[in-house]
Amino acid sequence: METSLYEPVKRFLEGLGYTVKGEIGHCDIVGLRDDDPAVVVIGELKLTFNLELILQGVDRMKVGDEIWLAAQLSARGKGRESDPRYRNLCRRLGFGLLGVSRSGEVEVLVSPAAPTPRKDPRRRSRLVEEHRRRRGDPVAGGGTRKPIMTAYRQQALACAAAMASAPQRPRDLKPSIPDAQKILHRNVYGWFERSGRGVYALTETGRSALASWLPPVSACAGHEGVSAGEPR
Repeated sequence: METSLYEPVKRFLEGLGYTVKGEIGHCDIVGLRDDDPAVVVIGELKLTFNLELILQGVDRMKVGDEIWLAAQLSARGKGRESDPRYRNLCRRLGFGLLGVSRSGEVEVLVSPAAPTPRKDPRRRSRLVEEHRRRRGDPVAGGGTRKPIMTAYRQQALACAAAMASAPQRPRDLKPSIPDAQKILHRNVYGWFERSGRGVYALTETGRSALASWLPPVSACAGHEGVSAGEPR
């Protein structure tokens, strides 16, 4: 799966000084440097070098400044990565091209240029905001078969964890989860219900979700200063 490429590529980009997180805004990888949105780095992962990987890179040009495409190197070195036409296309588009060996070694096949395509400011700002709000790096880039641990879901789980033993009032949760009132009121996932005036309790759906997502819950503690984002 593409997720097997995530850690090697993440280490590579971290070596260039970026803070890297996976699965943000439909991008496999998003990297920022020192929380500075002046340069947004986006990485896309595929098991093989193919046209779809390049097309994804073209789409990401609307929001990213530096695009890296990565795929697994073919066993005998006769894959698309050795085709000069493929490399030249990436070079003309300004994409960086990375080959990942089966042992996890990363090889730079093409270095990125500095393209100046037209940006989509709205999508770009969403990427930056979600990257900043997400606590830690809970999702490996490249996966598509399960819900993504977004910043919004992290905060909703923090509310659920706080309510596991007894109903709670939003104002009691506010010190650690500033947007608890919005999350409980919107109840996007159906995890919460009113048990009294100004008091919320967990539904059975909420308890099941808490049990399912329990390992990441510990990473959701301490949400001071984090604002609620859009649910996923």
